[in-house]
Amino acid sequence: MIAGWLLSLCASLYLPTAFAADKELLDILLGNGVITEEQHARLLGKASLSSDDILTPAETSVAETSEPGIVVVVEEEVLDDKIRSSVDAEIARVMSEESPVVADYGSKGFGFATRDGNFATNLQWRAQFRYNTPFNSDPRQLDDFTDEKTSSFEPRRLRMKIGGHGFRPWIKYYFEVDLQPARDVDADAISSGARVIDWRIDLAKWEWGGIRLGQWKVDLNRERVDSSGRQQFVERSIVNRVFTIDRQVGLQLRGRLFNGTAADLNYYAGVFNGEGRGVKNSNEDHLYMGRLQWNFLGRELAWRQTDVEFTEHPTGSFAIAGFTNEGACTRWSSSGCGNLDGFLQPAVAEPDQYRIKQGVQEFAFKYRGFSFQQEWHRKFITDRVEKTQSDLTGAYMQVGYFPHYLIDAFPAPLELAARYAYVEEPNKSDRLFYNEREEITLGANWFFNGHRNKLTLDASHLIVDDGLLNVRDSENRVRLQWDVSF
Repeated sequence: MIAGWLLSLCASLYLPTAFAADKELLDILLGNGVITEEQHARLLGKASLSSDDILTPAETSVAETSEPGIVVVVEEEVLDDKIRSSVDAEIARVMSEESPVVADYGSKGFGFATRDGNFATNLQWRAQFRYNTPFNSDPRQLDDFTDEKTSSFEPRRLRMKIGGHGFRPWIKYYFEVDLQPARDVDADAISSGARVIDWRIDLAKWEWGGIRLGQWKVDLNRERVDSSGRQQFVERSIVNRVFTIDRQVGLQLRGRLFNGTAADLNYYAGVFNGEGRGVKNSNEDHLYMGRLQWNFLGRELAWRQTDVEFTEHPTGSFAIAGFTNEGACTRWSSSGCGNLDGFLQPAVAEPDQYRIKQGVQEFAFKYRGFSFQQEWHRKFITDRVEKTQSDLTGAYMQVGYFPHYLIDAFPAPLELAARYAYVEEPNKSDRLFYNEREEITLGANWFFNGHRNKLTLDASHLIVDDGLLNVRDSENRVRLQWDVSF
């Protein structure tokens, strides 16, 4: 019997205070209505308790059969479920109150924390499974339209996220590991190996100012900082590849001023190696960045796309940001330092060959299922070896809405979205001429559980206008993706 075992266990563990423990247990059972006052008084005088003292005694029931004069006596032993549940609940309560660690599951995955709140860890897994046709990446040159068409399933991202705080709630940490990025059939297998893409520590005791150090996506522009798992479309726009500075190693000051007022402001100022993910600096120069974000309605807008949360009050932000860097890189990605079309690869470029200055203007807004955001970028690249300067421009705008809030016939989990983007960048054959690229994308999201479990379908019309050849071509692309976090 469970109850008997528990009582015996209590007696063996607390022998010096057995009578006090028995009285406490009897008081609990009496308070929960499991035993009567008469039973309580009788059992209180016993030297020790057993399950037989508490369990309901055998009951005898008499039933008369269909045959006259024949009576059947039925005897059965009944285990009172209330006793079992009461004892189990009490044991669980004591264990919960005395355990130094508490566990739960929430929006950040599985959580473990000390009872004093000074240490906490959250663990979450995320996966993206994608289908593309007739090609995977965004076409950048006319030749990309004549390449072999493909129809491919792709494990786009498989991530493990570990975050929390230690010693004090304001000493925060975060790690993110990419376990199996997809690769082309002719690529080296090492390109699909696990890699640490984010690691950072935040000292955030005060809202008005804190320090972040480590490696992360630098807070330059919203589209890139928004997690790939919290996007409105299957992937970011064609603007991202050219203008992101992605993940860098460095130090940043950040904070929020005038919270809740018309002057509500977030600021970011940092210095980084400028060599991308996981690379030490190759010269004495650094990447310097700054961002000012005005929360013009006195409410801060979270770094995530769509309004699946149904923002009750209108919330928006207007931001300007910029950076400068000297080095061998002309672009960055989650793989690290790279080069734009028409520029040397970092491995063969001089350590300080390119000086980059870039600025961005950004606007974002959400209200009751409606979301809008846009960015406008300008990037100047000075080649110190060839004595040339290139001017690149790009912009996008996107809008989304849950039509159920307007027409009840639409399902509540459905969001419809649209995006337009364009990029002007030097042609790899002659920098006097420009390639102009455009993207027109329509999308739909079905949210099973917010961004943590959703299906995204989008269709794009992608255009390349080669200014050197004076030729324009285009192609359509369809993508379907399931994004899920555990």
